Amino acid sequence: MKYAIKQVADMSGISTRTLRYYDQIDLLKPAEHSDAGYRLYEDKELNRLQQILLYRSLGMKLEQIQSVLDNPAFHTLTALEEHQQKLEDEKEKINRLLATVKKTIQHTKGEITMTAEEKFEGFKKERLEENERLYGEEIREKYGEETIEKSNKKFMNLSETDFQEMQRIEDELFRKLEQLAETKDLDTPEAKEVYELHKEWLLYSWPNYSVEAHKGLVQMYMADERFAKYYNNRAKKEVVSLLHDAVVKYAAD
Repeated sequence: MKYAIKQVADMSGISTRTLRYYDQIDLLKPAEHSDAGYRLYEDKELNRLQQILLYRSLGMKLEQIQSVLDNPAFHTLTALEEHQQKLEDEKEKINRLLATVKKTIQHTKGEITMTAEEKFEGFKKERLEENERLYGEEIREKYGEETIEKSNKKFMNLSETDFQEMQRIEDELFRKLEQLAETKDLDTPEAKEVYELHKEWLLYSWPNYSVEAHKGLVQMYMADERFAKYYNNRAKKEVVSLLHDAVVKYAAD
């Protein structure tokens, strides 16, 4: 069956102008053109459009989507299963935050008493689950199941004050990293502060700190692009190597 561009626009909820743009950039070409020159689409193109919209909903840029879909190794079923898992993860995150908001509303109305720990429980769980999803396999392999479970437990038991202080220290760490990125001079107070702040931040969740483990962690930051991406993207410049070098230099002192 063939569909005109207006039909595809109505079905998908995007404009005919957007579909023409997708054609222009070779992201979604019509199956053919009618004798009158109108774009016509078939099921194959509709399936590709669905994939485009799914990836867009996950925040991917159009050039990234095109690269993925045009990759010879792309497999539709695998992609759909990945979409499903990401959406399930997002659903859990939203449900958890909704539960926190509902409790807060009840607490504000005087219907229930909400402890300080409950106010931050959803945010802490969100952070742990995100870390587990991104880095769980690597850190468990490096530090062992028992160590990671103790670390997670310590983090979940943080008081409201400690949780907020941990966030403040992380923000300060990135400010110092940005300053250090301007000079790249490790023989400065900023470089030593980077090490000290990173150590202080780790102590809120690490059950047993050691210089060796700290150096091993920043080495993993360098070796795994996902860790590097987190630090570099947040600072909007290359800082993970500076963090590594500062820890290596000052952790022995």
